[in-house]
Amino acid sequence: MIILQDSTSTDSKSGGNPYSRDISELFQSGVILVNKPRGPTSHQLASWARNLLGIKKLGHGGTLDPFATGVLTLLCGRATRLTDIVLAGEKRYVGVMRFSKEVNEDKVITSLSSLVGRSYNVPPKESAVKVRVRSRIFNSIQLLDFDSKSRIVVVEIDCEAGTYIRTLARDLGLMVGSNCELIELHRTKAGTFDSSMACTMQQLTDALHVYREHGDERGLRRIICPIERLLVHLPKVVIKDGAAAALSHGATLARPGIVKASSGTKAGSTVLIETLKGEAVSIAELTVDSDALPEIDSGEIAIPKSVLMSPGTYPQTWTKSN
Repeated sequence: MIILQDSTSTDSKSGGNPYSRDISELFQSGVILVNKPRGPTSHQLASWARNLLGIKKLGHGGTLDPFATGVLTLLCGRATRLTDIVLAGEKRYVGVMRFSKEVNEDKVITSLSSLVGRSYNVPPKESAVKVRVRSRIFNSIQLLDFDSKSRIVVVEIDCEAGTYIRTLARDLGLMVGSNCELIELHRTKAGTFDSSMACTMQQLTDALHVYREHGDERGLRRIICPIERLLVHLPKVVIKDGAAAALSHGATLARPGIVKASSGTKAGSTVLIETLKGEAVSIAELTVDSDALPEIDSGEIAIPKSVLMSPGTYPQTWTKSN
């Protein structure tokens, strides 16, 4: 971090630690990671959670097909403004594939290795998007298990967002000379979240019941995390309380309001603007290189793309002109 002001303090009477928010605040701006079962659509699961929690605004990030299972991110209230960030996060899957005839294990391994990197990934006909030629990046593809008798292989895939694993199975079949069908798919990671952090819908239901009937919020606190948990991967710009008040009303960030910033962040980058208490204020686009900030005394530094903090969290320190 580049320290620009080292003696700035924050008012303990305003705002607070994001991880100490009460349950009602988490419902208004929180994230739930659900282990989606086989059968329902992602939309149906989000609808069930919306009705269960009594939240008017709740969506999901990163659609899973009905037959697929695994990590599904549910966004509550203002967290829905981060859908694009969730969708853009890299994913990890474990896929079970079956060949139509016996294949050579070494040829399967060689074929999978050749797909690592940027490869064409045309959406299958079953997908909800327009079928067109496009490419996606496979960071790694590993063969976890190979059973020659059943002609079944288990593969772990780390890939760019928007990758179709059905297409990977089809391409693998073409490369080894045997039709290949994806018969099971489980997503184990989405962005900064992995399956170890996910709950089942039954666990969410039980935790909510214990909270409403007995006032015990420990279960819900293990399930619902603050919006900030989604944004830990972004470069940061930390600001004063007064700047937080202005930005919560949609103002741009000026140089005097900055306390510190992540080094090496280039102009045009997406950054998280946060308070000294670690609260997310907005997602913004940096207009200058962060390394140049020590040489700048005034002017616009970042333009907000999505405001996350509720107005009034910090008191207004400016006066309105007539």
